[in-house]
Amino acid sequence: MLNQNINDEVTYNTIIIGAGIAGCSVAYFLQAQGENLLVVDRSGMVASGGSGAAGAFVSPKIGKGSPLQRLTNEAYNFAKEFYTNNFSEYFHQTGVIRIPKDAEDAEKFAEYESHNDTMYQKITQEQLDLLGINGYDSFLFDEAGVCDASKLCEALLSNISYIQYDVKNIEFIDELWHVGAYRSKNIVLATGHENHLFDMRYMGIKGTWGSRGDYRSALKLDISMHKNISVSANIDGIIKIGATHVKSNEPCLLCRGEPLGELFTKASNMIDTDDFELLETYCGMRSGSKDYFPLVGELIDVAEMFKTYPKITSGAKVSKPFKKINNLYVCNGLGGRGFVFGPLMGKILADCIVNKKEVDPRVNPDRLFLKWCRKSKELQR
Repeated sequence: MLNQNINDEVTYNTIIIGAGIAGCSVAYFLQAQGENLLVVDRSGMVASGGSGAAGAFVSPKIGKGSPLQRLTNEAYNFAKEFYTNNFSEYFHQTGVIRIPKDAEDAEKFAEYESHNDTMYQKITQEQLDLLGINGYDSFLFDEAGVCDASKLCEALLSNISYIQYDVKNIEFIDELWHVGAYRSKNIVLATGHENHLFDMRYMGIKGTWGSRGDYRSALKLDISMHKNISVSANIDGIIKIGATHVKSNEPCLLCRGEPLGELFTKASNMIDTDDFELLETYCGMRSGSKDYFPLVGELIDVAEMFKTYPKITSGAKVSKPFKKINNLYVCNGLGGRGFVFGPLMGKILADCIVNKKEVDPRVNPDRLFLKWCRKSKELQR
């Protein structure tokens, strides 16, 4: 059970707004450093949004060695060890097969091989056939796996105060943040795709709709796989099918109220789904940034920056460091790999808040500010 025994008189070190994998990860690492915390979320359950709808795969990124691939695989290695050492009951190392989506994609896989910097083995089409899986020559990542999303988030918040509260606004008064009746020195925004509390437009956070279905099945499937969509191994008689796939604020208009229809069809082209019985459907928005890198660090005071540099949109020089909002932080933009990025991003932000350690520039939101100022069509108007 989550700890909801809250004392209104307590002033916390940090209040975290949002109880998805981002907020829960930050909370875990702050608590590990002795911080007194409160986590608030508008839902009475953790991971009730995009994190709860996630297939929660923990697997590496394949490609030609891009900076994003390198960061993702650093986070993958960190998450894999973190879950194995601390939450093994909620992390199933089934292995994950990455299958080319078509013949053209299969040709690219040969180019990716030299950039696979995590442990893997090649698996042939014939070997897939023996496993009852349709596909092309693929990569098998033996140490990858899938998490129990909601249970893992609950475990991350073990012994951390958590309340259901829909935050409409927050105020900074007498060197403290006020969130309703609660007070803290620091605030962490882990609010996903919804960002109405502060001007965060420069981060370019956008939501992508994710759907997942949990199916009862007797199919012997000991390994998880990804080919456009994700299909988990059979764990305790349940196989999960899911994907982050609709970039729309009104996704049900596109899926006509059947978010799993197309996903199930794709899954049926991969494995035998004849005995699948749908138990539950999960849907939610997952947030990503403009450049697909996570967003971790302090918030820029946009209004003060425009006041100090009125010609910033015309390319005026700006001295650094940028003006920041007092003790206000963000952990967001983890995209469809929330359970890969969550632990490492949580640790990075905890080290920033407690030890004043500089945030990795690859994930620091400052990287996006000047480009937004000078290229945003909204600002130019």
